[in-house]
Amino acid sequence: MSDHPAAKPRGGFLTWALWGAALIGVAAVLYIMAQASTKPAPEAPVASAPAAPTHDVARKLEHPADGQAAPAYAFYDAKGRKLTAAAFKGKVVVMNLWATWCAPCKIEMPTLARLARAYQGKPVAVVAVSIDKPEALKEARAFIAQQAPLAFYNDPDAKLPWALKPAAAGMPTTLILGKDGLERGRISGEADWSGPGAKAVIDKALAS
Repeated sequence: MSDHPAAKPRGGFLTWALWGAALIGVAAVLYIMAQASTKPAPEAPVASAPAAPTHDVARKLEHPADGQAAPAYAFYDAKGRKLTAAAFKGKVVVMNLWATWCAPCKIEMPTLARLARAYQGKPVAVVAVSIDKPEALKEARAFIAQQAPLAFYNDPDAKLPWALKPAAAGMPTTLILGKDGLERGRISGEADWSGPGAKAVIDKALAS
C-alpha cells in the first residue's frame, strides 16, 4: 500500500539524491565557466613591422647622367644677381631644388644645413635653389633664413628642374657636381644629408 511506513523514507532519499546530483551539475558548470573566463586568450601572432624607408644618401644616389655637364640655366642669388652652376666650379656642389609647398623639401633642409656646416672651410657649396613663384618668395626667404649657413637662391620661373638632363622627377631633387662642374650623381626625393652616407659621397667627390 502507498501509506506503508517504508515507502516514505525511500521517496525522501530519492528526492534528496536527485537534488544533490543537480547541485553538483550546476557547480560543475559554474566551475567550467569561471575557468574559461580567467584563462588567458592565446596571443595573436605579431605581424612584422614594415621596413622603414631609407633616406641614406649613399643608398639613394642615382647616376642618370654621370659626367653630364650642369645646366647653363640661370637662377638668382639673394641680391637678385644672375648666376649658373658654373659659378661654383672648383667646388663640390650639392645643388638642391626645393619649394615651400613641398613638405619633404622642408623636412630635409635642416640636414642640408648641417652638411654645409660640417664642410665649412672646404671646397664644398650647398646651393639650395627655391623654385617658388614671386608671391611665395617672402615665405621661402624666411624659411632659408632659419637654415644657416645656407644662402637663398631662387628660380622664379621654375624651369630649372626641366633644364636638367634628364629632367627632375619631382621635388626635392639634388645634384652632386664634381669640382669640374660635371654631374656625379643625383637624388630624387628626400634624403638625410647629415648622415654618414652623405659624408661618404661628398668625400669621394672631393677626392676625385
